[in-house]
Amino acid sequence: MPLNRRQFLQVSAAAGAGSLLGSFPAKSAPGIPMRLGLIIGAGNDPDKTLRKLHDLGFPTAQIGTEDFSDAMVEKLKAAIDKYGIEVTAINSSGGPPNVYDFYKGPQTIGVVPVKYRRQRIDNFKRASDFAKKVGVPAFHTHYGFIPENPNDPNYAGVVEALREVATHLKGNGQMMLYETGQETPITMLRAITDVGLDNQFVNLDTANLILYGKGNPVDALDVLGKLVRGTHAKDGTFPTDPKKLGEEVPIGEGKANFPLLINRLKELNYTGPLTIEREISGPKQMEDIKKEKAYLEKLVAEG
Repeated sequence: MPLNRRQFLQVSAAAGAGSLLGSFPAKSAPGIPMRLGLIIGAGNDPDKTLRKLHDLGFPTAQIGTEDFSDAMVEKLKAAIDKYGIEVTAINSSGGPPNVYDFYKGPQTIGVVPVKYRRQRIDNFKRASDFAKKVGVPAFHTHYGFIPENPNDPNYAGVVEALREVATHLKGNGQMMLYETGQETPITMLRAITDVGLDNQFVNLDTANLILYGKGNPVDALDVLGKLVRGTHAKDGTFPTDPKKLGEEVPIGEGKANFPLLINRLKELNYTGPLTIEREISGPKQMEDIKKEKAYLEKLVAEG
């Protein structure tokens, strides 16, 4: 695994929860199926990025960017209008450093490290303001390795930081999506509950729970299912080396069990996006994405 597992975004572009649901249902009308999408980086040329997406036949996307300038707002809006792509969420890591592993990850990712907390809060707020200008209804990221122990001295500060971000997003009429993986599902639910705002939801990464050894996506839906408003369709294997994450693999070759997962999402009446994420670069990335798109479309259409 590379140190920055989100670097692929720019490569691709170049090539008890019921009480919290509140006024942010964010689900499609009954009868509308899950829509396929792709997570991609805006890069310097959003028109090129979204043209590729359009040519691949994806109706939706999550867009990653760290450029929140007015110039990027205008370029991205123009590309969205031109190609008719539904951008379901904006993603930002909140600025460097971000090391996606077991050792440096807890010290660098999201709002958990005190050293980077203010930087991340402010950057996530800027991302939210950017998303509002572009007309995107949600922001998602990894908020860090949220402490499993609610008595951890750092836990209260993490909750306070999350609440500040969620409050800002709520003011912009947006959903705050927590990406799964770096904590157990119940830990994520506890943090969402303790923050206590009704615009908090989950972006279910179907591989990260496996890659980090925190669970599996099907069982996670028993805990977080009612809060899922976005997904990363991705597959992987469990870690067997205690110093390394599991391996991300093409959908269908790992432990995510997509036939069961898609059926469970249907049982939960989930009709949001299925956003493919393939964290490699080069020709094989596009080959895998095309195969995964066809495979997922078949599963969504069944039954």
